[in-house]
Amino acid sequence: MSVSQSTIEETVHIALREDIGDGDITAELIPVDAVSLANVISREDCVFCGMDWFEEVFRQIDDQVFIEWHAQDGDNISAGDTICSLSGPSRSLLTGERTALNFAQTLSATATRAASYAKAVAGTEAVVLDTRKTIPGLRAAQKYAVTCGGCQNHRMGLYDAILIKENHIAAAGDIQTAVDQARFHSPGYPVEVEVEDIVQLEQAIAARVDRVLLDNFTPERIREAVKLSNGRIALEASGGITLDNIREFAETGVDYISTGSLTKDIIAIDLSMRFAI
Repeated sequence: MSVSQSTIEETVHIALREDIGDGDITAELIPVDAVSLANVISREDCVFCGMDWFEEVFRQIDDQVFIEWHAQDGDNISAGDTICSLSGPSRSLLTGERTALNFAQTLSATATRAASYAKAVAGTEAVVLDTRKTIPGLRAAQKYAVTCGGCQNHRMGLYDAILIKENHIAAAGDIQTAVDQARFHSPGYPVEVEVEDIVQLEQAIAARVDRVLLDNFTPERIREAVKLSNGRIALEASGGITLDNIREFAETGVDYISTGSLTKDIIAIDLSMRFAI
């Protein structure tokens, strides 16, 4: 997955406006002509991510800040490794430090978590997917980070694929009606239906949807669903899946496993910018 430059620019612009406001009044204690060197160091093992957002922060602040990268998105980083070195006006480095690190720490956390899930299902046929449970304003960035960690993306939003859930079915009347309406109003878009039991699964298969989401199925019920489907339709497991139990779900033969944990249950990676003395 790639993220457009315009999206990155907009996201960074909002973040800088939030942080700087009318100006960095603390940086004014530094002489205007002072220049500095700085290094960004990781305090823990991680999968690094966030280069484009980090660079865009300083591009928008001061084009005289230069960055030398020692790591790339998707690289495995060890505690103590230097990720990049910066040089330029001291005020600009100080002003951009927190916003740039915020992006890198958050996206590296997402990539690192995705990598742990990808590793947990290695050797099975299951593909781990993210969800729409992302940090507001960072949808594209986090979904990019998920791919850096070795997992894949579900739909980006409500506009690029149809997922018919419990309340859609209730409002439409039944699965077949909901699917028919989806195809009538949005032809050409993939249609997925969330089901809660085997009866609904049979109805979804009969409606010839593109994929079925097995909502909160146990591994035993998923095996039953896989046997019933017999390869006729792609199956996705979701709900109650953690890093501790995902392997059990992956070994059922299900095609996809989606979990919001990739993007919402993250702890920022400890990165630090240190000025050279």
